[in-house]
Amino acid sequence: MSVYFYGCVTLDGYLAAKDHSLRWLHQTGTAEETGYENFYAQMDVTLMGRRTFREVEKLGNPAEVYPTTENYVFTHRPLDRAGFTAVGGDPAAFVEGLGREKHIWVVGGNTILTPLLDRDLVDHLIIQVAPVLLGEGIPLFTQREALRRFRLEAARQYGPFAELAYSRL
Repeated sequence: MSVYFYGCVTLDGYLAAKDHSLRWLHQTGTAEETGYENFYAQMDVTLMGRRTFREVEKLGNPAEVYPTTENYVFTHRPLDRAGFTAVGGDPAAFVEGLGREKHIWVVGGNTILTPLLDRDLVDHLIIQVAPVLLGEGIPLFTQREALRRFRLEAARQYGPFAELAYSRL
């Protein structure tokens, strides 16, 4: 099992605006300007929170956005979208139950990423940095204080984005 976080943050470290929107990202560039397609082709499972899922819905039919993966949304409400399964509980326990051979992508949401980092389950961080300063918003990292070390594997430029790829030591 390999667990990946792949996503974009602002220069000041925010994953989303204070209202949880991604307008700043959509106004900056597109997935076509990145290595997204190659990355997605390697994934078996996506995990996201309800707020991230709502942002995906704004792009159109979510099943068309993530057509080849098993897709799970952590939520306390029912979810009636083909191709997506509502789940609850501890994200770390859920990930541990998915199976050893899966490549799991944490699409978004620090409420999903934080417990995985706290349990040392994140193997790869692929972070694109957008040339945007929000000043406030939803930070990417909110885990407990604990030293975690990663090794820089690659640094790339995709249009206006800098991409930093790290692997756990």
